[in-house]
Amino acid sequence: MFRSIAYTCGFMAVCLAAASVAYAQESTNRVNAKTDWSVFVEDKPVKECWVVSKPTKTVNTRGGKVVSAKRSDILLFVTYRPSNGVKGEVSFTGGYPFAPDSQVNLQVGNQNYSLFVDGEWAWPASASDDEKIRRALKNGASAILTARSKRGTKTKDIFSLNGFTAALADAEKRCL
Repeated sequence: MFRSIAYTCGFMAVCLAAASVAYAQESTNRVNAKTDWSVFVEDKPVKECWVVSKPTKTVNTRGGKVVSAKRSDILLFVTYRPSNGVKGEVSFTGGYPFAPDSQVNLQVGNQNYSLFVDGEWAWPASASDDEKIRRALKNGASAILTARSKRGTKTKDIFSLNGFTAALADAEKRCL
C-alpha cells in the first residue's frame, strides 16, 4: 500500500514538473542573457525562474550511421520554483519521446550523470544529484547529453556552458 502511494506521489510530482517545464519553455519573459544561456522569470501562476540553452551541436545516429531526425526543441534547463521548494532542478528535453526504461547520460568533463526519463523529459533522481550537476556545469566548458529515442535513434547534444554560471546566479538572485 505504502509503495503504491509513494509511486503515485512520485508520478504526480513528475507530471507537475513536466507541465511546469513545458510552460517555462513557452514563456516569452526573458529577462537576461549571458552568452549562450538565457534567464527567464514568470510570476504567475507561481514565481518561477530558470536558465535555458539550446545545443551548439547535435548528432543523430542509427545503426552507427549519421541520420536526419525530426526533433522539436532541444533544451537544457535549471529551474527555481520557491513556492514548491525547487532550488535548481536540472531538466532536459531531447525533442522526442525517449525510449521507455532508458536513461539520458549527461557528461561534463570526465564526470557522468544519469537522468531518468518520462516521455520527452529527463531529470536527475534527487535534489542532491541536481546540486552535483549544477556544480559540474559551473566548472565545465560543455555538457554532452546522449540518449536513445523510442524509435532507436541515438542522439548526442552538446551544450556550451559559456555564461552558465552568470545566468544561474541571476536566476538564483531573482527567485531565492
